[in-house]
Amino acid sequence: MKKILVPCDFSQSSIEALKFAAQVAVKDKAQILLIHAIELPVLYDSSFALAFEQDYMKEQRTIALKKLNKLSERWVKGVVKTTSDVQFGGIIGVIERTIKSSGADLVIMGTHGASGLKEYTIGSNAEKVVRKSTVPVISVHKAAKNIKNIVFPVRPERDLEDLTMHVKELQERFDAKLHVLFVNTPALFNRDTDIKPKMEALVKRYMLKNYTLNIFNDIGEAEGIVNFTNGLKDPMVAIRTHGHRGITHLATGSVAEDVVNHIECPVWTFKIK
Repeated sequence: MKKILVPCDFSQSSIEALKFAAQVAVKDKAQILLIHAIELPVLYDSSFALAFEQDYMKEQRTIALKKLNKLSERWVKGVVKTTSDVQFGGIIGVIERTIKSSGADLVIMGTHGASGLKEYTIGSNAEKVVRKSTVPVISVHKAAKNIKNIVFPVRPERDLEDLTMHVKELQERFDAKLHVLFVNTPALFNRDTDIKPKMEALVKRYMLKNYTLNIFNDIGEAEGIVNFTNGLKDPMVAIRTHGHRGITHLATGSVAEDVVNHIECPVWTFKIK
């Protein structure tokens, strides 16, 4: 890992994401790209309005850049190399463009989560980035100093090779214990005697180390992941996402996005094809 992209809106969660990114960057000797997005104003058809808005945009960019540099000096100066940038546009588009232009390997961003009506309409920015990002994303809600346990939800009958290799690297990076988790739900019920041998075969196939095997019963997969993880100390969830959009997303939803919206520990997501 060489470059970590950290979007910042100056909220507490984005500051926690920056602090967490600094920890990860030190381990990998990576560079942090700290960015802030400014929504573009509406341009009116008059030379006076255009000149005014251009001056306003320039001023806002200068202010935001000073804030980014101040955060960088406070939390990562002398720890890892950091570059600050301010771009105009929506945060999702800015992140997508920056991933492509910078060659970032990972996005670490703060999330406020989403619940109720907001979850089904607007959702959190982190949820949208998780859905669209071409590189892994770590969503950070609250401060996370040490990662001691990584929860890895699986469906053993699926092809998990690419995902599992990435999770093994993640486990090694944090020197954490891996908890392989199967959530048993009423809709997708499996007998323990049927699912446990499949989980054992998965562990053997990918030569996992320092792990536990867990079958957890709950009303839904996302709820089971959240409730199981909440019982661990200093956890992170490592989960796949299909990145579904449009009608498919509305119809099937996303377990990964639900977890991002409803859990307080960091969530690492990886989009599978």
